[in-house]
Amino acid sequence: MDLRGLANGVTTTVNPNQTVTVLRSTGFTTGAGAKQVPSYAAPVSGPAQIQALDADDIKQLDGLNIQGTIRAIYLRGTLAGVVRPNQTGGDLVTIAAPAPVALRGTWLVVKVLESWPDWTKAAIVLQGQ
Repeated sequence: MDLRGLANGVTTTVNPNQTVTVLRSTGFTTGAGAKQVPSYAAPVSGPAQIQALDADDIKQLDGLNIQGTIRAIYLRGTLAGVVRPNQTGGDLVTIAAPAPVALRGTWLVVKVLESWPDWTKAAIVLQGQ
């Protein structure tokens, strides 16, 4: 049973999906002055559901001292925040027009809130327009 598909069918009646582009972190390269420069896999685009965080999500993020504009994203596939053993940083999610202006920009995945075989719910923080 595709629970994500069922839930998405209901949710999109009040909150339409947005087309997003995901850049999966592949670690870093070393640039000038031995500075670490993030590297990413080829971009992948698809629909995602962007929502406000619920109370349980806020509790999970409470001790992480994360500030800024934070949203939850539901996406088919996987997303990752920082994975220290793999030396990878957070994935980047870009939302562009025709999405509402408040959602447009580049978002950093800071915490995976739910991970299932075919979809992920993650907390994302706006990095810039």
